[in-house]
Amino acid sequence: MGHARFVATALACAWPLATLAGGTAMAQEQSHAARVLTLAEVEQVAAQQPSMLVARANAEVAEAQSGQAHAPMLPQVTAQAGYTRETANSAFSPPQAARFGAAASTNLSTSYDYWNFGITASQLIYDFGQTPGRAKAASLNAEAQRVVERTTRLQVMLTVRQAYFNAGAMKDLVGVAKETLDAQNKHLMQVQGYVQVGTQPPIALAQQKAAVANAIVQVIAAQNNYETAKAQLNQAAGITGGTDYDVSDEPVPAVSDEDQPLETLYAKAIAARPELASLYKQREAQEETVTSTKGGYGPTLSANAGLTAVGYALDNMAPNWSVGALLNWPIFQGGLTKATVRQAEAQLSSIDAQTALQELQVRLSVDSARLSVKAAKATIGAAEDAVSNAREQLRLAEQRYSTGVGNIIELGDAQVAYTTAAAQLVQARYGLASARAQLLAALGRT
Repeated sequence: MGHARFVATALACAWPLATLAGGTAMAQEQSHAARVLTLAEVEQVAAQQPSMLVARANAEVAEAQSGQAHAPMLPQVTAQAGYTRETANSAFSPPQAARFGAAASTNLSTSYDYWNFGITASQLIYDFGQTPGRAKAASLNAEAQRVVERTTRLQVMLTVRQAYFNAGAMKDLVGVAKETLDAQNKHLMQVQGYVQVGTQPPIALAQQKAAVANAIVQVIAAQNNYETAKAQLNQAAGITGGTDYDVSDEPVPAVSDEDQPLETLYAKAIAARPELASLYKQREAQEETVTSTKGGYGPTLSANAGLTAVGYALDNMAPNWSVGALLNWPIFQGGLTKATVRQAEAQLSSIDAQTALQELQVRLSVDSARLSVKAAKATIGAAEDAVSNAREQLRLAEQRYSTGVGNIIELGDAQVAYTTAAAQLVQARYGLASARAQLLAALGRT
């Protein structure tokens, strides 16, 4: 019985078991899968994944903020119109009242219309680069946010590809589990015949029945794992439908330069990674911010003009116009400008540190992905050899058992070895596909 239990745990050597509930219904549902979903189709759907939409909206917000920052550089024109109904009472100052003997008006029953129209315009002339610097910084921040959108796409595609490859591995494990079940059923028929004619003890039949039962459990668990993997794929790609589809068996193409040395790949990653491009744009924007902040030490010069018309009747208005210039120079603000400049310079140093840290992270991600690809390719070769040898071992064990030379324990061990080797090969192939997806992301490629 101990060897029979090994069959039940063979697939678990590579993949965790999911819950067994609902397995039979799941198997029926899988057999009626409506269509095959390719990786390209999933990636196309992922373009509308919620996190992608959030990144796109954030980029649009940054562009709108850039427009707001440019607005003060353009003329500012304001029109106004007013109407009131008011009395015309007046009061004299005490000296005037004493001199002229006049009293204050107190008539509240008589009122008049009063109209007030005006238009004013102002134009910033010079402010030592404060407003232009803020506008340019906002433009650069908007460009940085667009690059962040590319970063989000890179991350989403990596997650989607890994989820897709995982679903493919779960699908392959379903095939391994079904193949094992077919083999165990075949062995059961042999054992039943031998027990009936008395060439094998009854315990052999009990052991083989347990092996078949465990194989059925493995099929149910594998089906459940596959459905769970597809549900995770739906979440990663933003697919709102169910899991009534199959993933394709398309091979994962090699990355064209996956065998190049680390320094070559690292240079390519530095030039292509959107995270670094975003930090470079942020640094340019912060440099403009520092410059504009230092402009706060100087004055601001602006021009203004206005045209008004007031009166008690629309056909009898009193027009006025005005033009002028305003020089505003904050001489002392308690050290506000100095502190603001220090803050902007500290933020610039922070961006430099973040860039250095990101470059280290890029180097690590490229090296890790490169080594994972190398190890996975070597593992696949060994795993294929293991499957070939385990298949031959199983064939020989079946042959020995059918001739009465072998026993049920030897046959069970051979079946466990083959099932384990097949599962390890699935895991190795998934490892290579996942490593190549990580390498693409590390190189900044979607």
